[in-house]
Amino acid sequence: MSSDRFSLGNVPRWFTEKDEDHSSWYAEHFRELASDGTDLSGEARLVDAVVAPRSRILDAGCGQGRTAAALHHRGHHVTAVDIDPVLLASARTDNPGPPYLEADLATLDLGAPLNTGYFDAAVSAGNVITFVAEGTEVAVLRNIRTHLAIDAPYLLGFHVDRYPLEDFDRDLRQAGFTLESRFATWDLRPFTPDSDFAVSILRNS
Repeated sequence: MSSDRFSLGNVPRWFTEKDEDHSSWYAEHFRELASDGTDLSGEARLVDAVVAPRSRILDAGCGQGRTAAALHHRGHHVTAVDIDPVLLASARTDNPGPPYLEADLATLDLGAPLNTGYFDAAVSAGNVITFVAEGTEVAVLRNIRTHLAIDAPYLLGFHVDRYPLEDFDRDLRQAGFTLESRFATWDLRPFTPDSDFAVSILRNS
């Protein structure tokens, strides 16, 4: 993977921590889950519950598009972004509907080319924030925030062993977000000191 695709040569950990076949495996894995009837819309249901109908939603790190498509089918105007062209190709085939754009979240700037104004909400499912290039977490959070309307929510989930919450909470404040709520799962089970996963609802303060 050539580093010249990325800002300042910072290659996302999605590429440095995985082998070159991982993206294809990941896309096929979710095809199999969908074929088996596995519920893949939990993140979308939570986002849908906290926004108004027909909201403009940024899926930051959309992967193979399951959350973006689920929100699209619920009537929202979704713009989906990911850095992985393999997953984006899968998204366009397996989960059509939203526009799928290739972009690095560390340098994300959708305002001028899309001319869509601010988003009403953003979501990052699937450990997205833990797979950005090391040291770019604040830049990623800040870039997502700058695409949001004032008081808009940003929902994201990740395993806390990959991104300690004390570090994340420091970074979100530095990026200009306020932590509103935290849960252990996307179906809102309470977060406890023993929880290994955190779903945080941030606000663009």
